[in-house]
Amino acid sequence: MEFGEFWLLADLRESNHLAKSIAILKRVPVLLKPSQLQKRRQAILELNNLIKATLQVIECIDQFGKLSVYPPKDVPALSIALEHTPVDIYWAIMTVVACATKVTLLTSDEDKEFDLSPYSQKIHYVLNKLKIQLIVCHKQIEEAKNHRYILNLLRRPTEIMEVFKGLIFTKDNVQPLIDGSTKQTVNIDVLRRKNVLLFISGLDITDDDISILKPIHELTKKENQYKIVWVPIVEKWTDELRKKFEILKNKMPWFTVQQPGPIAGIKVIKEEWNFKGKPTLVVMNPQGKVEHSNALHMIRVWGVKAFPFTEKIEKELSHSHGEIHSVVEGVHPSVPSWLKENRYIFFYGGKDNEWIQQFTKKATALANDPILKEAKIYIELVCVGKNSKGEDDNGILGRFWTNIESLFLTKVDKQVDSVSQEIQKLLSYKNESGWAVLTRGSTVLVTGHGVSVLKVVEDFEKWKEHVKEKGFEFCFKAYYGRVVQASRPCCRLDIPGSTGKVPESMKCPDCQRNMETYISYKCCHIDGPTAHH
Repeated sequence: MEFGEFWLLADLRESNHLAKSIAILKRVPVLLKPSQLQKRRQAILELNNLIKATLQVIECIDQFGKLSVYPPKDVPALSIALEHTPVDIYWAIMTVVACATKVTLLTSDEDKEFDLSPYSQKIHYVLNKLKIQLIVCHKQIEEAKNHRYILNLLRRPTEIMEVFKGLIFTKDNVQPLIDGSTKQTVNIDVLRRKNVLLFISGLDITDDDISILKPIHELTKKENQYKIVWVPIVEKWTDELRKKFEILKNKMPWFTVQQPGPIAGIKVIKEEWNFKGKPTLVVMNPQGKVEHSNALHMIRVWGVKAFPFTEKIEKELSHSHGEIHSVVEGVHPSVPSWLKENRYIFFYGGKDNEWIQQFTKKATALANDPILKEAKIYIELVCVGKNSKGEDDNGILGRFWTNIESLFLTKVDKQVDSVSQEIQKLLSYKNESGWAVLTRGSTVLVTGHGVSVLKVVEDFEKWKEHVKEKGFEFCFKAYYGRVVQASRPCCRLDIPGSTGKVPESMKCPDCQRNMETYISYKCCHIDGPTAHH
């Protein structure tokens, strides 16, 4: 204020007698002498700049006060800024006092130095910090407004194209889509009044993730009311990731969001649809209503049979029988025919090759036993993870466990039945030394830990005499029950958090007690030393 008053009096003193008198009292003419102005020019400039910076700091603090009307959860950066406000105010006051002292010295006859540089450094640091915090706050406010807008679109849907625009594109930046079948751009009007399947993923998707949707795409070509759109989610794009995007895009015959960049509704995608990096397929009807937040699991299990991929269809299919059929038929070429013939099949595997060899030997001896041959009981063996030539095939093994996991997730929110219990058991053995599943056709008879099932097979001589009278199935299950009662290993079930569907509690499939909950973290270094997303 004193500095402003000084220059106002300097400006008015030639035309206003009162101003001239006050200027003399304030010693304005002392500083305005040409010799004094020349001598103290640099000091005046520094003072002027410091006062301007201090005023800007005060203005920023005032703006933060005005922003406090927004909910803290919408503007988390505001809380951080307000925590430091008392310190910022302190430095603003200290700088004002220092400037007033400098003005007094400049208008006096004393030739006394007063260094403002420490105050200048501090106030400019505070100003830069506040400007950055204001930018972040305004960005968060804009994101919060956009988030509410998208939620309102989803809760009061009217037309799929409008929902899609609001979800994917920022304002005034609506881009055309890329038609994967022609590699040409098309207007998003192609989605108007259509059922849209949003294939949301990062760039770490596999060819299997893409191939699983190709039969669905063929179906949508016949059913012109359905369209698939790939929405790639990448937090920070690089040239390398753009190249990867182009490669993946060229593998997809459906639509792709063009010119990848920030997704307007990323918060909705993560919070409402539980997207955590793994591929997700969100099904929306022509009004923009979500019919399924992730239909990919049901497609892995039932394929095109799950059309039109709604939660209602999933519920109906989850109560049907024969789900295991679609999960296991791809592990060996002969499995589909064996299932149709209603044969007994041992599916088995594990982390311990020695256990696998031992089980193969003992189970082969059991299958070839004269008593079973005489009773015309045929048992087939399928080592999951081996191809038709008996060679290791990690692709088959990976798809098997992915499909088992998907089958489990289609049932996780449903009423517990015998199939869901057997699937839960099998998942709990995924990282064990050995495991085995005995089926008859598509019906699961026994799912067991490798130690238990191997014991039953090894002890065949002790119970085979009852097979003719009571049947192989009854005898196997009865002996297995006795073995399990004698030795019951811990049951551990790992559910990836990236699936989005993680139940709050889970009952043990063996004893029906509530299982303890643990949290673990895992990294397989898929993207090399450092990840890009």
